[in-house]
Amino acid sequence: MTRRGTLTLGALLLGTSLTGQEPVTTPRNAPNATVMSFRFFARHYGDWLVAAFDSIPSNRYVYRPTPQQQSIGYIAQHLEDANYGLCERLGPMKHAASAKDSLADTVKATWPKDTLVARLRSSLAFCDAAMARLSDATLGEHVPYGPRGAGATALPARSLVAFVTDLAEHYSQIASYMRSIGMVPPSALPPVPRTAIELPATVLSRYVGTYDLPPSALQDAPRFVLDVTLRNGALYLTPRGRREVRLWPESETQLFVKEVDAQVTFTRDAAGAVTGLVLHQNGEDRVARKMK
Repeated sequence: MTRRGTLTLGALLLGTSLTGQEPVTTPRNAPNATVMSFRFFARHYGDWLVAAFDSIPSNRYVYRPTPQQQSIGYIAQHLEDANYGLCERLGPMKHAASAKDSLADTVKATWPKDTLVARLRSSLAFCDAAMARLSDATLGEHVPYGPRGAGATALPARSLVAFVTDLAEHYSQIASYMRSIGMVPPSALPPVPRTAIELPATVLSRYVGTYDLPPSALQDAPRFVLDVTLRNGALYLTPRGRREVRLWPESETQLFVKEVDAQVTFTRDAAGAVTGLVLHQNGEDRVARKMK
């Protein structure tokens, strides 16, 4: 399942065989490919962590495998604090701490589940915004952090490694906790089952056209022109210069790809005219404008 999930946009748009073979071509000329890679994996593990904490019942937040280990609630509040601490070292963005932030970790660990999950989401959004400001050229430049005038500096490259490694380690930790209480971690869940429906050609023909897909913010995926065509009653999506994939409808505006975990939603204006599409894959929604 993980292999299927990680084919992602590379499988659909960068020439990788949908059967899992190596890419025919692998562009690596994006100016910020290193930052995009870290941002991609941070989003990957961050989404899994939020899904894990969100799925664990609130009455299990006190659970710890042994008395010496941290509880689920403790891990949640620790992650929030660690995220802010590490991502503030990436650049000028600073987290506006409140009085609640200064409470003892053991107190914060007892906060309601909804509070802990919401605060974890906010810390991950802060980190994503901080990473979006980075470029490969500045990864080796020291940036100040800590109290003004303290003189402390940090290398963004080291902070990025520490941040993503911390997310991965804590996801491994919480996944083992979930296994021990009889739950399946998010990374081991099967893909959402999707059922194709029949749509008449008169409906599918509305989506035929050319779409401008901007570069991915999270992966080494350049701008693409997408051609959507109708053939023998079936809709196909073809990135210019790449192989086509069939789009299977599950509703009048939502379609999916069977070979990889990717979905397409067509957007329409108030008059019903198709204005574009949204490519949903690996936690990213890429909006493509219809050109003609």
